[in-house]
Amino acid sequence: MQTDRYKRKEQRMKRVQLSEVITKINKSVDEMDLVTARTYIEENLDELEDQKHLMKGNARELVNFFIEKRNKGEQPLTRQEMSDIYAVNVYAKRFDVRGLKLMAKNKKELFMKQEALNNLSADSKTLLKSMGIIEK
Repeated sequence: MQTDRYKRKEQRMKRVQLSEVITKINKSVDEMDLVTARTYIEENLDELEDQKHLMKGNARELVNFFIEKRNKGEQPLTRQEMSDIYAVNVYAKRFDVRGLKLMAKNKKELFMKQEALNNLSADSKTLLKSMGIIEK
């Protein structure tokens, strides 16, 4: 008897928390704050998959996009990988070939990921191609 009451209370709490997350996602998408929306979606993807009918159209499309990526086995870039890509872009912008070589030398497997290549600037891609780190 006591455990049934506790389980029902716990389920209500989860529903309230999930509705708050959905509200935050919808608000973030409306404000074009896609970084925040992505964080909320990735943290709650399993729960959102069943409840995406409660979301607005654009937010629902983002959830579908992340579900497809997960089903394909793609892992999102980590915060460290994103900062490495940013550093490579900065080195390329400054045309600091030495710094770029040092960065890229240790991160070869990062440049094998398609999502990483999509985040590189045109300068970075050109320099990395000429160095033979990424394919032409």
